[in-house]
Amino acid sequence: MTSREFRLPDLGEGLTESDIVAWRIAEGDHVELNQIIAEVETAKALVELPAPCAGVVTALHAREGETVSVGAPLVTFELADSAEVGEPDVDEPAPPNLVGYGATAEHSGRPQRRSRARATTPTTPARGAADRRPERQPSTPPVRVLARRLGVDLESVTGTGEHGLVTREDVEAAASSAAPRPVAPRPSADTRIPITGVRKHTAAAMVASAFTAPHVTEFLTIDVTPTMDLLTRLREHPLAEGTRVTLLALVAHAVCEALGRHPSLNSSWDEAAQEIVQHGVVNLGIAAATARGLIVPNIPDAGALGLLELAERLTELKTVARSGRTPVERLRGGTFTITNIGVFGIDAGTPIINPGEAGILAVGAAVRRPWEYRGEIALREVLTLSLSFDHRLVDGEQGSRFLAEVGALLAEPGLALLTGGTR
Repeated sequence: MTSREFRLPDLGEGLTESDIVAWRIAEGDHVELNQIIAEVETAKALVELPAPCAGVVTALHAREGETVSVGAPLVTFELADSAEVGEPDVDEPAPPNLVGYGATAEHSGRPQRRSRARATTPTTPARGAADRRPERQPSTPPVRVLARRLGVDLESVTGTGEHGLVTREDVEAAASSAAPRPVAPRPSADTRIPITGVRKHTAAAMVASAFTAPHVTEFLTIDVTPTMDLLTRLREHPLAEGTRVTLLALVAHAVCEALGRHPSLNSSWDEAAQEIVQHGVVNLGIAAATARGLIVPNIPDAGALGLLELAERLTELKTVARSGRTPVERLRGGTFTITNIGVFGIDAGTPIINPGEAGILAVGAAVRRPWEYRGEIALREVLTLSLSFDHRLVDGEQGSRFLAEVGALLAEPGLALLTGGTR
């Protein structure tokens, strides 16, 4: 018999550590090649780790909830005789096996991202078979989002779809038949939550941005009644059938139009080269609140998309983000960000710029208010836009003109017919 020590691989983006979210194995288990052995959380994504070999687990070197550095030991396997050839021995240490460690049988063996089913707490690594988690019910990301929103445990739902797939109807039926959940008792002491994963990364990025880029924030309140009327018509139009067109999609379309004429807002500051980089495409970041914290995935070359395409990409982006499966490559390379605070009923704010970008636009709630309209007071749909920009890259005039143009496109959406084609 030969032993092999498996170490935490480099999961990309230069990340130096990961948190152990859940073990899928216990000491004494026999595992197969490419069997998922653990879920780990990086600063940007939730990742499944496959076994690099077949064998028996003789030691787990970290507990659930523990932070592990890249290259640190995770699992020790005792290999079967047939698997000994070419495998490093623990007594003769090999370099950490990082990206590309997986075998090619069945699939590539690279880490796979998936959604996080529930919060976990540190436990001892050795667990018996009776203590292991049951297999998750098959379901799609939108159904898992719905289940979390309705408080339904998918593992208790019998799927009626093909091959036992849990459908929206299954979740809604389970929610309607469930007994009222008991009210949790108020905590009698402080609760301490470790700062890890996305929360740790976001905190560091926001502090760096706030103390590196000189922020300026401007506000513009506009009458968006024409845009809201257009939105209603689009939702009922046959050409938009199957596509969920939202106010955010119309704002994103207006932002992409305006960025084409205001390149300073679609630029970044290269401190090392002492250069301002004006980006040739708009990689539009959308701030997304998830169970793991705030992330900003982006839509590559969003400026080249029509309204319906942009609406579809936004729906996909939000669904994937909430499921915890956003690819790391979609979390880098953004050039401008939109944050939709209106969904929380908030009118305005002072958003912090995503590091490496020149600006961020916060979209407030659209509400009916008394407003001057054609010389009279009328109830109109009104919202406030809040633009923060890096004053090293954007002068006050440039920021103001950009914000005014976005506002004009939302106040009179037909103006896009005059400005289109310049992106």
